[in-house]
Amino acid sequence: MRQERQPCVYILASGHYGTLYICVTSDLLARMVQHREGITGGFTSRYAVHRLVHFEMFGEMEPAILREKQLKNWRRQWKINLINAENPEWRDLAVGLGLDPMPPRTAPNGS
Repeated sequence: MRQERQPCVYILASGHYGTLYICVTSDLLARMVQHREGITGGFTSRYAVHRLVHFEMFGEMEPAILREKQLKNWRRQWKINLINAENPEWRDLAVGLGLDPMPPRTAPNGS
């Protein structure tokens, strides 16, 4: 049985202290699958920003959207501080949602 949709703001990173991406969704697990499979395209695909490093669940979409806008307006260091407060190792939190761990990133030269 499919779980109820729940609004969520999330932050993805390309790696530890890497490129950040902030968005809102009503189905975090489905959105993580889309990001990892490259279905969403755009920024997250181009910069390999697929690691879930922070998320906040909400009861309704409106406060989630307001929080997303707030976080997007924050300075980068504030976002890093938010992530470090609860996830200092920048672990991929999607593993806790049931997804497989992300493979290690390789350098552009293949090493």
